[in-house]
Amino acid sequence: MPYINIKITDEGVTREQKKALIEGTTRLMVEVLNKDPATTCVVIDEVNTDNWGIGFDQVSKLRQLAKR
Repeated sequence: MPYINIKITDEGVTREQKKALIEGTTRLMVEVLNKDPATTCVVIDEVNTDNWGIGFDQVSKLRQLAKR
């Protein structure tokens, strides 16, 4: 039973986009590893940008700097 965990920042991902991620990753497991889609679990974790860091900074700070 494959378990796929997708972590993304919580920056306005729509329900439709999440659905596409679930369908796409499940399809990939079927095509590449011949897994049964009925037993393939996909979990999407949305992480607040204050809780996600790149290098020495929080993503929220990096986003603010990019807007300048």
